[in-house]
Amino acid sequence: MTRASRFVIIGAICTLIYALLYLRIIPVPFLSKQVADELLPVIPWWLLVSFGSYSLGSLGMGLLTFRDCPDAHQELLMEISEAKNDLRLKGVEVD
Repeated sequence: MTRASRFVIIGAICTLIYALLYLRIIPVPFLSKQVADELLPVIPWWLLVSFGSYSLGSLGMGLLTFRDCPDAHQELLMEISEAKNDLRLKGVEVD
């Protein structure tokens, strides 16, 4: 089972449970009707905001801990010069 299929299955199960609770097909355990009426409609927005916060935090942490690669930079410059030389040999004007 791949990650994507596992994610889809778990997401579908959670969505089904939420829909059953929201539509009152199954009763909400441990909550009064008033609390359930106020809490259930905002759960999707809360999940969306939480996912967005996690994504932005993860992206910011990745940028904060980004490491430079001086060896890769030198290798890339060498490849660029080799490509330019190859193009010059074939008659293409570069720079």
